Amino acid sequence: MRILRSLLFIPGNKPNMLDKAMGFDPDAYVPDMEDSVPESEKQNARNVVASHLQKLKAVGALVIPRVNSLQSGLIEADLAAVVGASIDGISAGKIRTAQDIHEISDLITDLESKQQMAPGQISLIPWIETAQAVVHCHEICTASPRIIGVAFGAEDFTHDMGIERLGDESESGLAFARNTLCIAARAAGILALDTPYFKFKDETGLERNVAAAKRCGFKGKFAIHPAQVAPINRAFSPTPTEIEHARRVVAAFEQAERSGRGSTSLEGNVIDVPVVKRARALLELAGTITESNVN
Repeated sequence: MRILRSLLFIPGNKPNMLDKAMGFDPDAYVPDMEDSVPESEKQNARNVVASHLQKLKAVGALVIPRVNSLQSGLIEADLAAVVGASIDGISAGKIRTAQDIHEISDLITDLESKQQMAPGQISLIPWIETAQAVVHCHEICTASPRIIGVAFGAEDFTHDMGIERLGDESESGLAFARNTLCIAARAAGILALDTPYFKFKDETGLERNVAAAKRCGFKGKFAIHPAQVAPINRAFSPTPTEIEHARRVVAAFEQAERSGRGSTSLEGNVIDVPVVKRARALLELAGTITESNVN
């Protein structure tokens, strides 16, 4: 599974911000043509994003533009402007049902054909932002092999539910939606990606927010400011202490296996199959991150 710890939003109508973003190291750039762009700037954003795709791609991170929703009437022009060899995927806002995914995938397939690209080459990250989408979350996650991750949009979700957006994210409806998305993503074998943290100057708050997201099952998070990228990357990466402990867990378990036992203990804690699976998964994640950084 591809590593997507940090996905950096950049307003698509701001060429200076797109240029500046290239100096940072997210796992994915998300030049945005949707919510960060006013209606009067949609065409300009489309042109600016299209003109920056090759430069963003050359940096080495994934390039996953966010397009406007099916309901907006803008998505076909957005896709036509960006689908090509310079992008890795499409982030699509305000998905409601699996049928939305089918329609978007068909549009991308037609454009891939025109660009002489292999069908299915462009990945897809849908946004779950409404009560309807939460109810249909698993169907959405499994609607297309293009889907590599699913994103939660807390701002639009709380608006749709008619509930106050709280700074500590203690809204009970929000917790249910986040848990539902993470479980559906895991069942579908894709990444759960968390909503942005909008207090971009509050690094301590961001760290708490990411820690809570990790406990829920999210594997990455969108950033709205370049300064958020490094803290998000750190938070979703195993620490040296965690890596060393995981190695000790695996070594202890393998020693127990050689002795004909199916479990053992380490520092007073039982080490059995589920525990060693978690340790091996953490080591695999650490190795993948290291390889990605080298390459």
